[in-house]
Amino acid sequence: MKRVGVFICHCGTNIAQTVDCEKVAKMAGGLPQVAFSTDYKYMCSEPGQQVIINAVKEHRLDRVVVASCSPRMHEPTFRKTLEKAGLNPYLLEMANIREQCSWVHQDKEKGTAKAFDLVKMAVAKVLKNEPLSRSSIPIHKRALVIGGGIAGIQAALDIADAGYVVDIVEKEPTIGGRMAQIDKTFPTMDCSACILTPKMVDAASNPNINLLTYCEVEKVDGYVGNFDVTIRHKARSVDMNKCTGCGTCWEKCPTRVASEFDMGLGTRKAIYTPFPQAVPNKPVIDRENCLYFKTGKCGVCQKVCPTGAVDYTQEDRLETVRYGAIVVATGFDLFDESVYGEYGYGRYPDIISGLHFERMINASGPTMGKIKRPSDHTEPKTVVFVKCVGSRDEAKGKPYCSKTCCMYTAKHATLVREKIKDSQAIVFYMDVRTPGKNYDEFYQRAVNEYGVQYVRGRVSKIYQSHGKLIVRGEDTLLGRPVEVEADMVVLATAMVARGDAGELARKLGISYDQHDFFTEAHPKLRPVETHTAGVYLAGTCQGPKDIPDSVAQASAAAAKVCALLSREEMPTEPVVSAVNEAVCSGCGLCISICPYKAIELKTISERVHGKTRERQVASVNTGLCQGCGACTVACRSGALNLKGFTNEQILAEVDALCL
Repeated sequence: MKRVGVFICHCGTNIAQTVDCEKVAKMAGGLPQVAFSTDYKYMCSEPGQQVIINAVKEHRLDRVVVASCSPRMHEPTFRKTLEKAGLNPYLLEMANIREQCSWVHQDKEKGTAKAFDLVKMAVAKVLKNEPLSRSSIPIHKRALVIGGGIAGIQAALDIADAGYVVDIVEKEPTIGGRMAQIDKTFPTMDCSACILTPKMVDAASNPNINLLTYCEVEKVDGYVGNFDVTIRHKARSVDMNKCTGCGTCWEKCPTRVASEFDMGLGTRKAIYTPFPQAVPNKPVIDRENCLYFKTGKCGVCQKVCPTGAVDYTQEDRLETVRYGAIVVATGFDLFDESVYGEYGYGRYPDIISGLHFERMINASGPTMGKIKRPSDHTEPKTVVFVKCVGSRDEAKGKPYCSKTCCMYTAKHATLVREKIKDSQAIVFYMDVRTPGKNYDEFYQRAVNEYGVQYVRGRVSKIYQSHGKLIVRGEDTLLGRPVEVEADMVVLATAMVARGDAGELARKLGISYDQHDFFTEAHPKLRPVETHTAGVYLAGTCQGPKDIPDSVAQASAAAAKVCALLSREEMPTEPVVSAVNEAVCSGCGLCISICPYKAIELKTISERVHGKTRERQVASVNTGLCQGCGACTVACRSGALNLKGFTNEQILAEVDALCL
């Protein structure tokens, strides 16, 4: 006969103020096959766990129910406790009487009654529990970082310094990401390139790091420790082994097009490197604009190349590599400012975004660091900054705060006042948010020392009149309309997820939120992990953040990768789906349902009426399965069952509550 122990946690007063824990423990003692029940103030504490261990031994318990907080919080803790007590850790059930009782009820009597119902259900289920055992899978000691911005570079350097080989896949011809476009960083006003370029060079020179630039992830198969990633090497039309980066080819190239790196404020050639400090500093041919690829004529770059590196016959190449872990650091895009038609972005050339302004004030930018109006290249005397363009605006933009706009706008306004002494910098704002070390001091310095004017209120309209931009808004502190004649307007646009984030998430089998930012496994306890084991997040692909936060998260993700790669094998969670092949019809519906690509069809042979026949049935890859149970719901024949949550166990809970 099975012997169940029930342990009720007070969680201090968290549970006890709404649930009569002593009463629930006494009532649980009367349930069938419950051999022992008690309550304790902090069951997750070391003395609390010792209470469970002692009770298991003294009362010969073979199953345990803990009624406390969410299983997500402390189930691993109590499973370890059962292991210490000599029991299989999966002979445990948790009743969540904190989130489901004390946090949602005020009436203690009703809360207590509901807590007992939850305990009763847990006891019924634990009686159906079977011992489960973990298996192990080998770990391939090589990591992949997707994205070569500051977060990706930092993660790769940390992993490589720990002695593991890591590949950085970057879809652009160079690493560096958005940070390479920035002039100075707040609040220290350090030169961005002075911080970033040494890291780029370190990444290129580290023997454990391979830079796969101008490449994209095409396909991801496999599971934690054994991801098979197919990488597309896009045709650069330049042989990287022969090219010395001398620059003769792009000097002679006759074609000029708008430079993406300079946000269209400058031009580049059809064969180009995005910026002078690019790593690798070797060019790529833009086939859409190259005369040779458009007309079959020209070919100047090939003629002048001293090493014969230009190769017009190159084709895209696919390569499949096995990795143990993957770090996703794909960065962000900028909100489309043209959505705000009343601001006139795209209609008036002197209305630019914050990133345009960064390129303008950069010493190596299109204006050599001088602030000039794009329309007539004159020096603006009055510059208006408009914050929260696309962020904190559910009607036209995104409801979330982009976190960095307040600080980079203060930086831009400071630089205007610093570079143009007789200028005026006016900032329209809703709130000023400065949540970082020395951030508020930086903002105060912009106001008090540099004389930047802050006007609280939203801009309603911007239009052009007699060569000036008329900015209309309202000062909500004074309660009166405001009209400013500006020479240039800078919009602080929101960070948004990459346009292809959803596609990449589907390839990796990870989830993303309503704004297409990748979702962490738990916002507090697992902030760099995803629900797919072995895939980690770093930087702004998870949500808006500044450079220090991106670097810190990258190092955290790298630490997780190193911990994973340091093992020869890792245990797998046994709570996974299992297929009853005798019942499976092979319809394949579960394959499309599974978010982790853990199910595929396989062919089996069986004897029917003395004859051998073949048919297809579902097969679960236990390395990929995360135990979500989606397939069990979709399975029309009932062939799929989730270990630890079988149909019999769920029905036992329902019977305990209803009968």
